[in-house]
Amino acid sequence: MTATASTPVVLLVFNRPRLTARMLGAVRAAKPELVLVVGDGPRDTHPEDKARCAEVRQAVEKGIDWETKVLTNFSEGNLGCRERVSSGLTWAFEQVERAIILEDDCVPNLGFFRFCSELLQRYQDDSRIGCVTGDNFQPPGFQLEKSYYYSRYPHCWGWASWRRAWKFYDNAMKHWPELKRIHWLSGLFSNPLHARYWEEIFDRTYTRQVDSWAYVWTYSCWSQSMLSILPTVNLVTNVGGGGDATHCVDGPLLHRPAVPMIFPLRHPVNVLADFQADDYSQRFVFGACRPKGWRAWLPRFLTGLRPRRPL
Repeated sequence: MTATASTPVVLLVFNRPRLTARMLGAVRAAKPELVLVVGDGPRDTHPEDKARCAEVRQAVEKGIDWETKVLTNFSEGNLGCRERVSSGLTWAFEQVERAIILEDDCVPNLGFFRFCSELLQRYQDDSRIGCVTGDNFQPPGFQLEKSYYYSRYPHCWGWASWRRAWKFYDNAMKHWPELKRIHWLSGLFSNPLHARYWEEIFDRTYTRQVDSWAYVWTYSCWSQSMLSILPTVNLVTNVGGGGDATHCVDGPLLHRPAVPMIFPLRHPVNVLADFQADDYSQRFVFGACRPKGWRAWLPRFLTGLRPRRPL
């Protein structure tokens, strides 16, 4: 039994059977011995959802064709992105101590599973780390001597975490009003425009104008001073977007090619965020995939002049 196969994989699905089947093809290559499937139910306002959700669940049953144990957590009605993902992941981490997590539009390469599995093991008891992701959105030419770096941003297009970290997920964001009052974000960002950007995001998320579990997860990680691990090459391609996307319109981050990771992994010596890489992410990544239905508070060109490439 390999470390990769022994790491549970959580699949987040909804109403896109074609994308679900494609994602399952990538998971099949890793052949995890435990798969946990979380599915949302059809929306009352979308008559086509009932058939499409049923087709997705059939695709899951048909697509998981290797020897494995499958646990399912399907909602009969529609809970929405925030409630379904958060409740589904809470259920998953009640079953397992750690897991790799994939949404239906995320297609990883095989190295992603090994990368996550090895680092889940290495950082199992390190409370400084909240998650491992397979995403790298840095500019062309980004190079580091090590296989990964530490970041404040918990990207979630293919990621992994532990029960010990997910327990801090605060769906109600109950402390946000007080943290906003004391200008907490100003202590995280040297650029006041960046702090203001996230204050607006968290305000909209707290008042549920934005149906996002991912923003709540970002808030939860930051409130616990947890860092994320990001690979120095991109390991996951997001093939979503388009008319059937719930939250994300097409943008430059979608369809980013997945690149092989070189093993064995080369580990950083110090657990410190790469501020230069994070500065690039803040200025040129956030806003590239804009939520539907509401205006991004800051155009990206206002948050910086041009990217700096980490050395």
